[in-house]
Amino acid sequence: MNYCEIKKTDVANGVGVRVTLFVSGCRHHCKGCFQPETWDFAYGRPFTSDTADELLAALSKSYVKGLTLLGGEPMEPENQPELTKLLRRVKTELPQKDVWCYTGCTLETDLLEGANSPYRTEYTDEMLSLIDYLVDGEFVLEKKNIALHFRGSENQRILHKQKGIWLPCEDI
Repeated sequence: MNYCEIKKTDVANGVGVRVTLFVSGCRHHCKGCFQPETWDFAYGRPFTSDTADELLAALSKSYVKGLTLLGGEPMEPENQPELTKLLRRVKTELPQKDVWCYTGCTLETDLLEGANSPYRTEYTDEMLSLIDYLVDGEFVLEKKNIALHFRGSENQRILHKQKGIWLPCEDI
């Protein structure tokens, strides 16, 4: 897996100060995407154990609320193994930190058990179990709304996992 950027103090991609990892690779190719360079799986730098250590060190700061994954597409099958491994570490070493994930996938049709989707892999269920907030849905330029909190178009949802169930998050 490659990544293109790490932001160690991000306030735009989830509640509170966050550490954000922008992964490379995306097949959605949304019209109006703000980072089309991240569509290329070879873009950026290889994600290594040193990269994971750097992220955990940044996350350990007391003022950081959690980790955000975006891209590119975190749920691309090529990205899921490494991200699942990273999320296991985050939840083990820093269980008080929350995890946000932005995906162009739709939870019910692309990611949940029973979905007939190329995004379903042997890692998907575990990865979802380690995520607290999921912003799902492709960016739709015709539905762009800059007044929305933490999403770019009106079709996208912020879902919060509560007791293992994904619920729309209306209070953010």
